[in-house]
Amino acid sequence: MNLEFSPEEIAFRDEVRTFIRDNYPKELMGLGNREDLTREQFLAWHKILGKKGWSAPAWPKKYGGTGWTSTQRYIWSEENARVDAMMPLPFGVSMVGPVIYTFGDEEQKARHLPGILAGDVWWAQGYSEPGAGSDLASLKTTAVRDGDHYILNGQKTWTTLAQHADWGFFLCRTDPSAKAQEGISFILVDMKTPGIEVRPIKLIDGTHEVNETWLTDVRVPVENLVGKENEGWTYAKFLLAHERSGIAGVARSKRGVERLRSIASQETMDGTPLIRTDEFARKISQLEIDLTALEFTELRTLASEAAGKGPGPESSILKIKGTEIQQRLTELTLEAVGNYGAPYARGMDNFGVNEVGVGPDYSNFSADNYFNMRKTSIYGGSNEIQRNIISKMILGL
Repeated sequence: MNLEFSPEEIAFRDEVRTFIRDNYPKELMGLGNREDLTREQFLAWHKILGKKGWSAPAWPKKYGGTGWTSTQRYIWSEENARVDAMMPLPFGVSMVGPVIYTFGDEEQKARHLPGILAGDVWWAQGYSEPGAGSDLASLKTTAVRDGDHYILNGQKTWTTLAQHADWGFFLCRTDPSAKAQEGISFILVDMKTPGIEVRPIKLIDGTHEVNETWLTDVRVPVENLVGKENEGWTYAKFLLAHERSGIAGVARSKRGVERLRSIASQETMDGTPLIRTDEFARKISQLEIDLTALEFTELRTLASEAAGKGPGPESSILKIKGTEIQQRLTELTLEAVGNYGAPYARGMDNFGVNEVGVGPDYSNFSADNYFNMRKTSIYGGSNEIQRNIISKMILGL
């Protein structure tokens, strides 16, 4: 694999870098991927990218994608991570969008894809239920046909940021007599439909990132069914493969390692910078080795997609290793800042709080990020389930 950029690719990198420098909203600088922002803040960069035509680099060009090569997409991720840019939320661009342009009808494509690209429509994911998380096929939410409508009843949970959503995509059981995976349909739902109630789940730090969503006699037009009835499990797996590939977060982890190295060069143990102590230096080195291996795996996956193959079971490898690295990274960062990581820091930097910070600026949010990132090995299909997929689909066990 040739990792040297061609002159054309270097020119593309410079173009991207200049565009980000000149157009990324100044008020979002330094916010990263925090979950406690306003709807307008979440969508600001997405809307700018939509006008430029760069909001969905992985989409086919015929549906509004960029037509970039795998290397250009890699450069794009690197350059955004370099400034810690807040990327478009995945629910529309990386999840339901590919399902709609792959399995949806022409009317659904015309109706929904432009809003996703422009950042005008916010989507929520209705997959998990209180009794159907890792065992998603055991979901109980029903969709019963009533003339030209489905009537939906059930409960979804962990619907991330659904308090802002305009539309949602829901997995519902349309044939209760079929085998678990064979009686599920993929349905698009206007979140303003009567009978939908989004209830907040407050996290331990007081933030409102996730919700439970109740569906009570929600009438949804049959035309909102994607693909064929009772074949939603196929579309659900397709979506999850795209989601898992994106969860890897290689570029942002590389940026995180740079930040960790900077912190470790300033924090000391018995007068010696942490970066020069054998034990901590070993931990960082092992993290970098694993991250480099993951980066090569991601590049191979991108090259495979460029050759016309969609993400397959190898996306489970990206998901497992990517999330494990993210968790180790936040753990080492918290370890490096030591006692400075203890104070509650939510909102100190950007939301008008006038408290005096404790410790250096780089210690802010280190504990918040550590605890929040515990979720990554669970969402998108738990890592234990991903290992089962690898055993079955890749190793043939």
